[in-house]
Amino acid sequence: MNSPAVREYGDLRIAAGERCVVVDLDGCTGMDSTFMGTLAGLAGRLTEGGGALQVVGTCAKTRGSLEDLGLDFLMEIEPAGALWCGQEEGVRAVLDGQGAEMKAGSALHSSHVLEAHQTLSDANDGNREKFSGVLKVLGEELSGLSAVPRSGG
Repeated sequence: MNSPAVREYGDLRIAAGERCVVVDLDGCTGMDSTFMGTLAGLAGRLTEGGGALQVVGTCAKTRGSLEDLGLDFLMEIEPAGALWCGQEEGVRAVLDGQGAEMKAGSALHSSHVLEAHQTLSDANDGNREKFSGVLKVLGEELSGLSAVPRSGG
């Protein structure tokens, strides 16, 4: 439910010319594949422009999840020499942590989940098999939603 807000914010920062976006996972005890796919997509868009996605505040579980999907090759996890090192607590103090949520089950949400899983599949050959079922189900779901007649008005 948080990944659409992360994507929107990241895309806004990239459009504004930012070359480095930092995602703070402090307090995050676990991530689903949609969130990790969103991070991978953001990392790819930043890398295309010569930038980088940096991830901070990981615990063993969240870092392991990113590494299990091969995403440590797309983003910098806990980069020791980053400009912001040592300032994390000050930044956290001014952020409220509130983000927009997207209604689960909506066509927009399903489309977001599909895109995130496609990104994961494209990021690592081992992920293609892991997420093939998800991609199939979501593709069929979205095809069904677009085939539903809409009432005029």
